[in-house]
Amino acid sequence: MATVAPPVTQDATSSKGPTAIVFMNMGGPSTTGEVGDFLSRLFADADLIPLGRLQSYLGPLIAARRTSKIQKQYSAIGGGSPIRKWSEYQSSEMCKILDKLSPTTAPHKPYVAFRYAAPLTEEMYARLLADGFGNGRGGRAVAFTQYPQYSCSTTGSSLNELWKWRTRLEGKDAGPGAITWSVIDRWPVHAGLVEAFARNVEAQLATYPEERRKDVVLLFSAHSLPMSVVNRGDTYPAEVAATVYAVMQRLRFSNPYRLCWQSQVGPSAWLGAQTSDTVAAYVKQGQTDLVLIPIAFTSDHIETLYELDQEVIHEAGSPGVKRAESLNGSPVFIQALADIAAAHLQSGEACSRQMRLRCQGCKSERCLQSKAFFMREQMELGSVV
Repeated sequence: MATVAPPVTQDATSSKGPTAIVFMNMGGPSTTGEVGDFLSRLFADADLIPLGRLQSYLGPLIAARRTSKIQKQYSAIGGGSPIRKWSEYQSSEMCKILDKLSPTTAPHKPYVAFRYAAPLTEEMYARLLADGFGNGRGGRAVAFTQYPQYSCSTTGSSLNELWKWRTRLEGKDAGPGAITWSVIDRWPVHAGLVEAFARNVEAQLATYPEERRKDVVLLFSAHSLPMSVVNRGDTYPAEVAATVYAVMQRLRFSNPYRLCWQSQVGPSAWLGAQTSDTVAAYVKQGQTDLVLIPIAFTSDHIETLYELDQEVIHEAGSPGVKRAESLNGSPVFIQALADIAAAHLQSGEACSRQMRLRCQGCKSERCLQSKAFFMREQMELGSVV
């Protein structure tokens, strides 16, 4: 006989819990067999890779042509992406700390929702419902983006997808028994995030001889964006730059530094300078001591383990070109996540004021509707917070 999930109601340990904390990210295939589906979803997403009116035709075509190549890359890093492992670990450990920081909203239950790989947003939402949230039983959930810097193509796309599945699974006007959502939509200069990055940079700098250490160039590398996205007013480049500057302030500007961009796909114009070109240019100039810092990623995945480690660093041909460790299981970083979530729960805000403002050139109806949904949730939070 199937076990019926109990309703989500106030319990003995808190007045407002339980609270679902949903980590949202791009995701990655856990096995090489999942690569094709991952790429198909990725190239079908016009928020991330805008291909115009031919998206439905070109997306599958590009995905099919790239599958074999990308499968080999995942094979080279162990047969799949570790991003699910790290996301589940980070969210679980964060919730343990959050239970102590915010006992009135405890217990905090960790969930992971990926945009292009399992567990997909719809799978996460179905699990929420099965666990007793929503469907007339109410409950509170926080969508916590794991992109520290906001972009319409990443966090925006994930929130559009969340809104879509909320509408499909609970109804457009679900009423008071639906899950009440709020969003942590950006956190580019949070002190704990900055500290976690800075410590990893310091650890890598310590591997250089002391007489060379101050001259090592720090290269902060972030995933690039198509210039069509940048030019419509996306805030991502500015927020990434803010993170870089905050980390350098914490390091007391100990070293020269630059920000560069990686992972360009296709022939259209993307934000530069490209990371690979930057490293090659500096090495050619005789600057062979470089530390690459993945500044927009919260864990290892193919962009760090393959693109940076096995392509950029290998092709540089210099032992002085290294990479700072990713955040992964950093206790400082996980504490920062808990602090961010606790402050959000205490604030009573459904989303930041920045998220409520559309990009200057935005024409996306999905974006308009999803932003309107999260702003409406502010009224629901009045009775929950």
